[in-house]
Amino acid sequence: MIDNREELARSTRHEHALHAVADGIAAAHPARVVERAVSLDGDALRIGNETYALAAVEDLIVLGGGNAAGHVAAALEAELGDAIDGGLVVTDDPVETARIEVQEGTHPLPSAANVAGTSQLLDRAAATGPDDLVLVVVTGGGSALLCAPAEGIALEEYEQLTDGLLRSGATIDEINAVRKHVSQIKGGQLARALAPSRAASLVISDVVGNRLDTVASGPTVPDSSTYADAAAVCDQNDFALPESVERVLRRGRAGDRPETPGDPEAFDHVSTHVLAANRTALDAAAATLGDAGYDARILSSRIEGEAREVGTVHVGIAAECLASGTPFEPPVALLSGGETTVTVQGEGHGGPNQEFALSGALALDGADMIVAAVDTDGIDGNTDAAGAIVDADAVPDGRHSDARRALDDNDAYGYLDGVDRLLRTGATGTNVNDLRVVLVGSP
Repeated sequence: MIDNREELARSTRHEHALHAVADGIAAAHPARVVERAVSLDGDALRIGNETYALAAVEDLIVLGGGNAAGHVAAALEAELGDAIDGGLVVTDDPVETARIEVQEGTHPLPSAANVAGTSQLLDRAAATGPDDLVLVVVTGGGSALLCAPAEGIALEEYEQLTDGLLRSGATIDEINAVRKHVSQIKGGQLARALAPSRAASLVISDVVGNRLDTVASGPTVPDSSTYADAAAVCDQNDFALPESVERVLRRGRAGDRPETPGDPEAFDHVSTHVLAANRTALDAAAATLGDAGYDARILSSRIEGEAREVGTVHVGIAAECLASGTPFEPPVALLSGGETTVTVQGEGHGGPNQEFALSGALALDGADMIVAAVDTDGIDGNTDAAGAIVDADAVPDGRHSDARRALDDNDAYGYLDGVDRLLRTGATGTNVNDLRVVLVGSP
C-alpha cells in the first residue's frame, strides 16, 4: 500500500502510524465494501437492507463515475457475475473488467476524455427502460470525471472555471453549487435521464457529513442549490468567469434555463446506499492503533478549514495531552477526517494534507510526536504523493524559515520531498476523504 514505507519507518511509532494509515485506506476499498453490502441469492439481489427481484428486471446495468468507480465495477462483477448485462463507468484509475466498460478520464481537472466518456454514459442512461435496474456508481472525483458542460460552454472554458474554483479556497459545497448549474449530469440530472427505470445508487463518500448532493455533485439526488447560489459563490470568491459560463448563470437566474431538479418526488425511482465513508477509514485506523497500545480517539470525521491552521490546532491538542494528560492521557492516538482546503497564493506544489503535516511539524517545537496525514485516494492536491508523515526532526533548528517560506509559496511538497517525509501510495482504488493521525507518547 505505501510504496516508500521502508524509508518512512524511522521508528516503531512511525511504523504504527503507517500501519494505521494503510489499514484505514484498505478498509474503504471497493472490494471490501461491495462484498459486505452486495450479494446475489438466486434472483434476489441484496444491497444493504433492500432486496431487488431480478426475475422482474429486463436488464441490470451499471453506470457511474469517480476515482473508485473502476474498482467498484470490478467488485460488482465479482459478486454478481453474468447477472450484469453491461454498463460503463468513467474513472482515472481503470481496472480490467469483463462486462462493464471502463472509460479512462482525468482528475481533478476535466478533459476531452471525460466529456467523451460522460456523453456515452448519458446515451446509455437515455436508452434504459422501465423494466431495467441501473446500479449507479457514485464516488469521490465524480464531479470532474462525469463531465458534461452545459450547452454553449466549451471544454476549455469549463476547465478554466474548475481550476479557478479549486484554487479559490471555496468549500466543496460552494464549488459544486457552481458545477451543478453549468452541467448536464450533475445535481440530480442523471436521475432525470434514467427515469423511468429503477436505479440504486452505490455511494463511496468523500464528503464531510456524507452529504449526498455533494458527493460527485449529486447526480442522482435532489439538488437544493440554485443559479443564484452559484452566482453568489463566484462573486464572493472574486475570480473572472469565462463569458459562456457567466451567460449560462445569468440566463438561469433570469428563469430562462431550468433549475436542477429538487423535488424529492421526482426521485422516487432512485434508492441510495452509502457503502463507505470517511468513518470507515477512521474506525479501521483507530482499531489498528488500539491494538498497538494507544488510547485511540477519533476527534471528528467532519474537520474542515484551511489545512495549515487545522494542522496547528491538532498539534496544540496533542501538546496539551503531553503536558497535562488532558483531554487524554498518553499514549494516545488522535485521529480525524474530513476535508481541509488550501487557498493557493504561491507557485509551488502541494496539497491540503502536506500543508497540514508541514504546519504541524513547525508547531511541534521539538515535541516528541508523530503526525501523519493523507488523502485516501493517494493523490494530495497537485502532486504524486498521498500526503506526509513528520516528526520534530522534519523541521530541525535552522530550517524553520525554509519551512515557512515553503508554506507561503504553497510548496509543502518541495520542502517535504527534500527531507524525505512524503508518503506515497499511488492510486489506492478508493476515495473517502482525508485521514489524519497524531501519536502522542509511546505504548
